[in-house]
Amino acid sequence: MDTVTVGNAGECFVAGELMRRGFTVGFTLTNTPDYDILAIDKTDPKRQLAIQVKTSNDTYLTDGGKEKKLHKWRLTKKAESLQSDNMYYVFVILNGLDMPQYYIVPSKIVAETVKKEYEEWLKQPGAKGQPHKDNSVRNFILYNDEYKDNWNVLKQ
Repeated sequence: MDTVTVGNAGECFVAGELMRRGFTVGFTLTNTPDYDILAIDKTDPKRQLAIQVKTSNDTYLTDGGKEKKLHKWRLTKKAESLQSDNMYYVFVILNGLDMPQYYIVPSKIVAETVKKEYEEWLKQPGAKGQPHKDNSVRNFILYNDEYKDNWNVLKQ
């Protein structure tokens, strides 16, 4: 699938899960850069959330000849400062025709993690020993399932 289709599929799956969990959802009609879905808790209409959806397939990292499974999503530098008490990221892994996997992470955790990992990456030498150059690409990497199906965080 092309990247637009992957992204759209992820947003639709997330919207369906939010509705199943008692939220009214709305997609942004234009390409809103900070969030993809607005969600309102039906049991507490004052609880309004901005949801940023990022969708990918499984990624693998080779570690000393061993293949270690990790999940990675590409973000931009803006993710370092894009945070709010009512903003969440839902990271989606499409699994072919199987059900997707969801990782629900508060935006503050994403911002802190992305910034820290990028700063560490800048300190490390590149493949040929050269210093890494500053750029706008950021990666959010999950090494475990800590945030998997963490839907309950949206009701807190």
